[in-house]
Amino acid sequence: MPKEAPANTLQRTLNSRTVIAMVVGGIIGSGIFMKPSLMLQQLGSPWLLISVWVVAGLLTMFGSLSNSEVAAMFPETGGQYVFFQKMYGNGFAFLYGWAAFAVFNTAGNASIAYVFSEYANYFLHMPRFSDATERSVRLYIPYIGYVFPLANFGVKMLTIALIAFFTLINIRSVAVTGSLQRILTAMKAIAIFLLIAGIFGSGNGSFSHLSESITRNESLSFTGAYVAALAGAFWAYDGWNNIMFVAGEVQEPQKNIPRGLFIGVTACIIIYSLINLSYLYALPVKEMAASTFVAADAATAIWGAVGGGLIALMVMLSTVGAANANVFSTSRVTYAMGQENSLFAWAGKTNRRYRTPGNALVLNAVWASLMVITGSFDMLTDMLVFVSWFFYGMTALGLFILRHKYADMPRVFRVPGYPFVPGIFVAFTAFFLATTLYQDISNYNEGKIPIINSLLGVLITCAGLPVYWLSKRR
Repeated sequence: MPKEAPANTLQRTLNSRTVIAMVVGGIIGSGIFMKPSLMLQQLGSPWLLISVWVVAGLLTMFGSLSNSEVAAMFPETGGQYVFFQKMYGNGFAFLYGWAAFAVFNTAGNASIAYVFSEYANYFLHMPRFSDATERSVRLYIPYIGYVFPLANFGVKMLTIALIAFFTLINIRSVAVTGSLQRILTAMKAIAIFLLIAGIFGSGNGSFSHLSESITRNESLSFTGAYVAALAGAFWAYDGWNNIMFVAGEVQEPQKNIPRGLFIGVTACIIIYSLINLSYLYALPVKEMAASTFVAADAATAIWGAVGGGLIALMVMLSTVGAANANVFSTSRVTYAMGQENSLFAWAGKTNRRYRTPGNALVLNAVWASLMVITGSFDMLTDMLVFVSWFFYGMTALGLFILRHKYADMPRVFRVPGYPFVPGIFVAFTAFFLATTLYQDISNYNEGKIPIINSLLGVLITCAGLPVYWLSKRR
């Protein structure tokens, strides 16, 4: 009696509530608590800041709707890895799987956990080396720039510990992970509601702040500044596609994935807009633009030092929920690649005792930890946004291919507004990538940034080409 196939198969245990919790929990992590200040510096206007969050949310919705049709056609573990096999073939699918492992999935896990540790530093004051020591050890990447492994070392060690903790939980049980995610997302939603309601209900802020403005950074054109701010918002919305990775473990995926994405992304657009309005109500524009921990500073302005501490705890709770969701879902891409490619075959094995992709979880955790040591928060986020959006655009473009390639295949879900919704998403993605790359290179040449993060992501992605060639030879 053959036992290997079922032993190496993941089970459908995730219901509709867990799907919505994973979408919301995977999206709302740390971006909304870290990026608004920088975005306001780039834009100079409160209303432009709000518009960026709405525009980025709508574009994310266009991308999620396009992905939903494909996910309903092929509800298998691995998400876009499987989609790209159907659209472009095994070579492109491997390149995506490599980039997911080597760049944006693991960098996403690292950056979210990194924010937890930075806010934990609000209470614990992590040890770190002197500036001279931090600068004494550096790695140079030709044509890219320098990285400093010893920088902020205490925060990095706590980040690695958090990644290891959630990796162990995810190895042991899918059901426990799903239940934990529902609890963490519910706690996150309550905390965010209390933040928004508490700030607006305090009467200690002023809506007159919305009419203020500051002089934005003139080194960027208006278009360049808006695109740069969109990049920050896109990172905050990133994680919406994680539910695709676990499609093979979702009950009734043709119904639950599209519905979960629509509800989850819509909820996040509303939440992000309200959170930014609450920041602007609590803080004058100049103070908000200068803030390092904007959520904590807004709460401190309303409730004093106790409020700042409570918000720091809330941010830590939020990032914990996002870290759990991301560690869970992103490992499924590595798992799917391992089942298809001989060089990664070890990662495609299911843990016989717990029926989870244990090897893929461990591999992701090790690589994410290395990224934490060698990188910084901004480097990780800039790199992952650039590379992930290239593949988001290719998924939407591939939808046109599937409409012709599988014209007679029944479709439980169809993208509303086709072909305009996926077409707009593809066109914007191309514009966004070209503008970001141009700005990064210009800023590096002018000495404004020490490393070209977008090119670093491209370099790591392209390293997958010889790896694929070796796997084909083998």
